[in-house]
Amino acid sequence: MNERVSDGRHVLVLPDRDAAEEVAQELADRFGVAEQPQLVRDALAGEDDAEDAQWLVVVEDPAERLDPTALDDFAAEYEGWLETP
Repeated sequence: MNERVSDGRHVLVLPDRDAAEEVAQELADRFGVAEQPQLVRDALAGEDDAEDAQWLVVVEDPAERLDPTALDDFAAEYEGWLETP
């Protein structure tokens, strides 16, 4: 039995804001994501400098139709990854 815990969202971690914005725009074309993903700045622990921040792209997927492996590969094109729960 293959049980997967999911809250219906995927979080892509990107190295900077430009990459996050590009990924957010490209998600509609490549994956058919209709709802605009949320961009969140994630400062690294102990860092106040904006240059040391990662950016998260939060993709709502309540029907769980997006393939996590494909999303991880997509994020890797921008030097990022899919965060796993």
